[in-house]
Amino acid sequence: MGWFLGFKLHLIINDRGGLLACRLTAGNVDDRSVVEKMADGLFGKLFGDKGYISQSLFEKLLAKGIKLVTNMRANMKCRLMELEEKILLRKRSLIETVNDMLKNVCQIEHSRHRSPINFLAHLVAGLIAYTRLPKKPSLKIENVSYQPKDFLCISA
Repeated sequence: MGWFLGFKLHLIINDRGGLLACRLTAGNVDDRSVVEKMADGLFGKLFGDKGYISQSLFEKLLAKGIKLVTNMRANMKCRLMELEEKILLRKRSLIETVNDMLKNVCQIEHSRHRSPINFLAHLVAGLIAYTRLPKKPSLKIENVSYQPKDFLCISA
């Protein structure tokens, strides 16, 4: 075809695999630039990978009532982390499972679109199909003290 449109699909999901927010960006856009707008209206904890580490983003989200939790890079100073956050950070594989289901079950990864409108229609149809699935991957948290406020975030 002679051209390439590289895109990233950024997702925020809850602990039960439900989509809370999504944003489509060009492939060369920094991951941290879309998180603040995606997290509008949310509260609790937002778990992300090392690509979301930013002190200014952390402070902006904290002012909105959202705590950004990420792993540390090798060159960072050690910091204390709550045990619950450390355990939930290890469960970030849930978002990878959701990405895999979107690609393979809902078939959003397709390389033969002939127009941008067709690409967007196919993407939206795949996201809708995912939300209608009867079984989604989840953390299966059954604790009495559980409060549904923990969210996960990553880019595809």
